[in-house]
Amino acid sequence: MKKILMLCAAFFLSAASGIAANELTIKAVMGGEFSARRIYGVNPLAGTDQYATISPDGKRIVQYSFKTGQETAVLFDADQTQGEKVEQIDGYIPSPDGKRLLIQTATEAIYRRSSKSEYYIYNIHSRHLARLSDNGKQQAPLWSPDGTQVAFVREGNIFLVKLLYDNAETQVTKDGKFNEIINGVPDWVYEEEFGQNRSFCFTPDGSMLCWIRFDESAVKQYSLQMFRGMKPQRDEYANYPGVYTYKYPKAGEDNAKVTAWSFDIKSRQTRQLQVPIDADGYMPRIIPAGTEDRVIVATMNRHQDEMNLYTVNPRSTLAELLVKERVAKYIKEEVLTSLVVGKEHLLMPSDRDGFMQLYLYTLNGTLERKITTENADITAICAYDEASGDVFYQAAEKSPMDRQIFVSHKNGKVEQLTHQNGWNTATFSGDFKYFLNTWSDKDNPYIYTIRDQKGKILSTLEDNAKLKEKLAQFALGTKEFFTFTTSEGVSLNGWMVKPADFNPQKKYPVVMFQYSGPGSQQVVDSWSFGSMGNGGLFDSYLAQEGFVVVCVDGRGTGARGVEFEKCTYLTIGNLEAKDQVETALWLGRQSFVDQENIGIWGWSYGGFCTLMSMSEGRPVFKAGVAVAAPTSFRFYDTVYTERFMRTPKENPSGYDDNPITRAAKLHGALLICQGLADDNVHAQNAFEYTEALVQADKDFSMNVYTNRNHSIYGGNTRNHLMRQIAQFFKENLK
Repeated sequence: MKKILMLCAAFFLSAASGIAANELTIKAVMGGEFSARRIYGVNPLAGTDQYATISPDGKRIVQYSFKTGQETAVLFDADQTQGEKVEQIDGYIPSPDGKRLLIQTATEAIYRRSSKSEYYIYNIHSRHLARLSDNGKQQAPLWSPDGTQVAFVREGNIFLVKLLYDNAETQVTKDGKFNEIINGVPDWVYEEEFGQNRSFCFTPDGSMLCWIRFDESAVKQYSLQMFRGMKPQRDEYANYPGVYTYKYPKAGEDNAKVTAWSFDIKSRQTRQLQVPIDADGYMPRIIPAGTEDRVIVATMNRHQDEMNLYTVNPRSTLAELLVKERVAKYIKEEVLTSLVVGKEHLLMPSDRDGFMQLYLYTLNGTLERKITTENADITAICAYDEASGDVFYQAAEKSPMDRQIFVSHKNGKVEQLTHQNGWNTATFSGDFKYFLNTWSDKDNPYIYTIRDQKGKILSTLEDNAKLKEKLAQFALGTKEFFTFTTSEGVSLNGWMVKPADFNPQKKYPVVMFQYSGPGSQQVVDSWSFGSMGNGGLFDSYLAQEGFVVVCVDGRGTGARGVEFEKCTYLTIGNLEAKDQVETALWLGRQSFVDQENIGIWGWSYGGFCTLMSMSEGRPVFKAGVAVAAPTSFRFYDTVYTERFMRTPKENPSGYDDNPITRAAKLHGALLICQGLADDNVHAQNAFEYTEALVQADKDFSMNVYTNRNHSIYGGNTRNHLMRQIAQFFKENLK
């Protein structure tokens, strides 16, 4: 801490002496020159105080002690294997008994969460490395509970490899076909909106495989046009473009028909599980249940305001209701993604009582206890020690901008394990005696410490001191939080970045950034602060160029309870846009703001809200940039859109209030940016919107990015995109 203070003092002395500080460039900010050091891939080893991670060079898997942070073993070394050889590894999966590893290489991305790779089976003791399969890349591999079998998916079918039978490979399903039938992995919309990349499991005793089958034959297709492009170059499209066609269910359209199945590994008998589900319902999870020969299957109705958890006997195929969850408006995605199933208990988040809390059930469906923080959202489950009953979790108890780690004991007593204001996350050891704490705030990059189960710091693994020293050489913008109340009486939280040489007597142009999507947060006291994260360095670049940069989380955003978050139900974009306009009006009343020169921008939902705000009716924005923006939620997928809007047939007025129908009311200069291979927000959104602008006689500028997806990156792409955004505001906010 003393060193940091000395560096800060040195910076201010140099500034006072008139020595110019270094200036940020977009290329440096986007190119990773100021990236914080991270500790990735920490994999706690079950039942121990050890964890494993991949070495920085991608060649070794190294085991460390949670207690000391010191290396205790090398589990894998690419240069020391017997049998097969690999140059580098992308990931690994330990077997349940800790004797083997699945080594992941040659990974090929599919969508946001899915990929296929070449996997190898590695015996830690003998150092023998063997291919999992010789018949093509594998997707979503999974160890059996005893570590003697591996199941995976290839081209929509499930396969099983038996290690005790010389890695013999058998095919479990045979009806998989691209764009028709998928077994064991989710279709596009389930993967994107239910947060999963695997839809199969072993039973706890390892005797059976169970999976969800997706029949997407009736789902309508969308085609992305692909070009030769560069970085990477697709020579197959050198003269004529090609297309990538996949199933994408848009709001109100048909989803895949889902069913659950089981396969008896010994008898090779396949059965359909009798899980009750609506004809248009969802089946977003299948997971092992406790220690018995059972699985848990989750179903939801199409409105997503009711979820049923069933325990299913995969031999008799009969299902029994375990827990029924029903809430007003919609069930949040986190209820599924954070669900924890132990040997005798199930831990489930729910916002049924106004804030996201945790509910502990026995596996016969009896509610055992509620884990709560007073009038605050629990935002993550860090670990559950079923033997002691301890539940470790993260919560926004101090404020929506802050996160701390807590433990709730079996007797109901709650202890706070972290105390420093900012953003805390925790990864617990397999024996729950230690945890890796990651802390940061808006001014300090990530600090990684090892703590005991009471929160006492035992060691520091990474403090990013070198990055702080480097950043001290730049006159970065000053960051501050603020709160204001709109004309409708709504209190909103925001952050502001001012130029390092801010003069309160001057009037500055303002660039506003927001995302605004349901349950999201941009106003956080974390190093993820800022429009592009990384401590707000892109925003500091804009401040360096003479702008004040502002972000406000409007109605519908997260960590403020159900009433605030779900008030946008059925009318998404309406209240969010009003709150951004109210922010601009409030800023215009500040003595240091040039109210005639306020701009706004956002990405994805933030691009949608940018367009809604610029056409809200009150002409407060002189310029705006919309990146990868939905322009009508009739074009977006079923699961996400209908969660907040129901179907277009049920809610036509909600769907028909959108940027396209508001095109004639657009006020201000506009730049639209769109990736042509965006599988999430299709280019259709941009093309239909620009046609509406043309017919409304509205001027606009547009940048398209060849073969780029929703993240718009690759080669020089991200640098180019962010430079266009900055330059647009420089030219239009005088």
